[in-house]
Amino acid sequence: MHPHETLIREFYAAFARRDAEAMARCYDGNVFFSDPVFPKLQGQEAGDMWRMLLSRAADLQVTLDEAAAGDDGGRARWTARYTFSRTGRPVVNNVSAMFAFRNGKIVRHYDNFSFWKWAGQALGPMGQALGWFAPLKWKVRKDAAKGLALYRERKAP
Repeated sequence: MHPHETLIREFYAAFARRDAEAMARCYDGNVFFSDPVFPKLQGQEAGDMWRMLLSRAADLQVTLDEAAAGDDGGRARWTARYTFSRTGRPVVNNVSAMFAFRNGKIVRHYDNFSFWKWAGQALGPMGQALGWFAPLKWKVRKDAAKGLALYRERKAP
């Protein structure tokens, strides 16, 4: 198995056991992370996002469905099952991930999933009806960014 694939598998094994510190150790200090809810996180922000999400995840189950990597990059498919804390609604999120590596660490991590499907599950009928509507995505992103900023303020020394 290529060392980069091993790193991807270590990342998701840590995720499955809710070990945000181990996840963050898989990242390069200058990592760039992006997904439909948390676009354009850099460096420590990415690790803090996982710390925040895992601190809230009462019933999270993560399954790595597929992983592959080589010298030039890697990819994974994974599934998260959890209750969305703001609405109490169950979510099954199927995610495709792409990775780039530097010096044995993840330096780029892009997660992609259907925001419309996620919104329908997490937000209910409003999300189902408006999940395709850009202002709803902007609102969810704004709320997520605000939550991350508050988390980071609280953990600052």
